[in-house]
Amino acid sequence: MTRLATTTAARLRKALERRGFLPVRRKGSHVFMRHPDGRGAVVPEHRPGADVGRGLLVRIARDVGLSPEELTA
Repeated sequence: MTRLATTTAARLRKALERRGFLPVRRKGSHVFMRHPDGRGAVVPEHRPGADVGRGLLVRIARDVGLSPEELTA
């Protein structure tokens, strides 16, 4: 089993946007994104260029109904 690649918050946000998610609001360093079918995710943007942790990446992928590999590809 290969290790899950990390990604930055900016790349994660762009990956979600490519799949139809749109930013609906922002609170502090968190961007709330929603898909037209109702799925949602919160992307933390704490430090520019910082990686999103693997556990959080898996959780966001589960929330939006994708595998972590699909989200980081």
